[in-house]
Amino acid sequence: MDKKRVLLLMSGLVALVGVVSALIAALVVARMQGPRGGPALLNTATVLQRIQSLAQLVTVKYVLEKIVILEDPKYLGGLIPLGQNRIVLLAHGQVKAGVDFSEVHAEDLEVSGRRIVVTLPRAIVTDAYLVEQRTQVLDYRTGLLAPFDKTLEQTARRQALLEITRAARQNGIEEEAAEQARKQLTRLLEAGGFEAVEIRLRSPQR
Repeated sequence: MDKKRVLLLMSGLVALVGVVSALIAALVVARMQGPRGGPALLNTATVLQRIQSLAQLVTVKYVLEKIVILEDPKYLGGLIPLGQNRIVLLAHGQVKAGVDFSEVHAEDLEVSGRRIVVTLPRAIVTDAYLVEQRTQVLDYRTGLLAPFDKTLEQTARRQALLEITRAARQNGIEEEAAEQARKQLTRLLEAGGFEAVEIRLRSPQR
């Protein structure tokens, strides 16, 4: 797949997820405001409840394609070559990453008047799968004397999914999900009445 096309797909999907996130965040902000629509001064327990209710609001989705070629030579008695089975698979995969806001705890919040510091869990890959309708075998060849290997396609699919997930991580899907989470939560808390908002990421050890 052309690199430019992959990047365009990624950007379009991130934008779409951002719109959906903004709509959900707006509903949460409405609950954070006072009875007359103005910002209410919230305590730690209330802020924690609102943040946890976001669940996995921020999700980034990458769409990637990968061609996997597997060759499986067969031998009789481990010595006599019987030929090889070969498969070429075009895999179309989707990888999602996000921040689980339900994992935010009271010790992750520091509230002082209208100043708040929130420590978020690190973003992780939450889902990865192949889109069956767009994943296809481009070529499958069986050696002249080699027995048919019905597991070869499944092996190719597993390898494709691993490589697609690895590529998404290498392209920064988790970092992008963390940044989306920081931006969305900052806007939400500012709209909820906080004047100074600092978002941190939890250390890997926790």
